[in-house]
Amino acid sequence: MNWSGYIKSFQTYLKLERGLSTNTVANYTFDLERLCDFLVQNNINVAPEKINEATIEQFIYAVSKEVNARSQARIISGLKSFFAYLIFEDYRVDNPMELIEAPKIGRKLPDTLSVADIDNLIGAIDLSTPEGERNRAMLETLYSCGLRVSEIVSLKISDLFFEEGFIKITGKGNKQRFVPVATTTQKYIEVYKNSIRSHLDIAKGFEDTLFLNRRGKQLTRAMIFTIIKTLAVKINLNKNISPHTLRHSFATHLLENGADLRSIQMMLGHESITTTEIYVHLDRKHLTQIMHTFHPRKK
Repeated sequence: MNWSGYIKSFQTYLKLERGLSTNTVANYTFDLERLCDFLVQNNINVAPEKINEATIEQFIYAVSKEVNARSQARIISGLKSFFAYLIFEDYRVDNPMELIEAPKIGRKLPDTLSVADIDNLIGAIDLSTPEGERNRAMLETLYSCGLRVSEIVSLKISDLFFEEGFIKITGKGNKQRFVPVATTTQKYIEVYKNSIRSHLDIAKGFEDTLFLNRRGKQLTRAMIFTIIKTLAVKINLNKNISPHTLRHSFATHLLENGADLRSIQMMLGHESITTTEIYVHLDRKHLTQIMHTFHPRKK
């Protein structure tokens, strides 16, 4: 089997056995294809079962000149997983990545917006257009439910359980969770669904998709990015923001208002509480206030 064959079987393993998202599998594949390109460019003819640590180190050194430390760490992590898979399938007995260490990277704190910033951002939407009503409903849902961009574009009408006050979200690895949805957000979604979406010529296969483009198809992730960045420019918000900024703001504002980390973890769909704990580092002033309010030795 050549590199292409091994990569395809690895993709199947990641999807079926580990339940990883399409984007994660794509990133793993891209990094492996980068390694293959390196081998071709340097006339190194070696199979995945035979490649050694020295060749991998040459590749990592070459990559380090092109990408930052965070991307380099991701590549190393992906390659470790690939060779661990080959060992698991008895294609090889050792992992050439075993002694290769990823570069140390600082823990990046997420960007956040204030409540006023978010109000201004949503307030800048032009509601005189059909797309405006859609965009308001989308941004309100992103912020009030803390969704990932992939989760908002794939949200279904059948996922709306407004009578119970929840929406069903399919997150990373097709893991499902129920997230509370505010009555205000429900109202914006209903206005869009009944007044705008109902008049679209919906393309086949997208009958249940909630947020659609003018052609009646599912919105792309890139389109959501464009909408948000355009609004940021419109209100002179001098911050580099993305759909994920609304998700970070959701978690930060909940924490600042007294929500516990476990509840935030469940709403965000984080598999580990340590991922959610990054928000604790965002506002030390808030943590000081909590200590002085609740600690028995506060006086």
